[in-house]
Amino acid sequence: MQTELTLVAQDLFLENGYEGTTVDEIAAAAGMSKRTFFRYFASKDDLVIGKYDLFGDRLADAFDDRPQDEPVWESLRRVFDITLDYVQDDRARARGDAMERIVRSSPQLNARYLEKMQRVQEILVGRVAARLGDQAGAAPTGVDAKPAAIVGAAFACMQAARGAWLQSDQSQPFGAYLDEAMAAFRVAE
Repeated sequence: MQTELTLVAQDLFLENGYEGTTVDEIAAAAGMSKRTFFRYFASKDDLVIGKYDLFGDRLADAFDDRPQDEPVWESLRRVFDITLDYVQDDRARARGDAMERIVRSSPQLNARYLEKMQRVQEILVGRVAARLGDQAGAAPTGVDAKPAAIVGAAFACMQAARGAWLQSDQSQPFGAYLDEAMAAFRVAE
């Protein structure tokens, strides 16, 4: 139901703008009461920003599913395969880009987006640190900047690849751009 409610809300946001759409209108368009809406989302903001929690969980699960002896950088590259369909599907990308414009146009939503993306990276940093410790044969000791640097660089590569692919004629798949961006770095493990 959350996915359906999100899609209904996104349609309304795209039609009427984020500020011009009320929770009452979203609930009515979804065929539910306002009270039922609040069973799924604490606020209209959570409806927009909540997807980043799900995205983080999906990335973490995908990382956990990678072989433990695989180099971390390769695991992160494969984890980003989750984004391929979203970027390459014209309809999904158009909807996502429109929602991204809404998020970036609202200081409140943009601040929450940045917090969520930080959380997504932190989830992966912990997993990368554990994997690096396991591959080294010992648990990590102290605070190590390496896992955060690796995850930050991987996310920067994903953003650079997305930007380059969107500016291209898109004759090559997004994955090729992602491969190229991530190949630009040699990550010592």
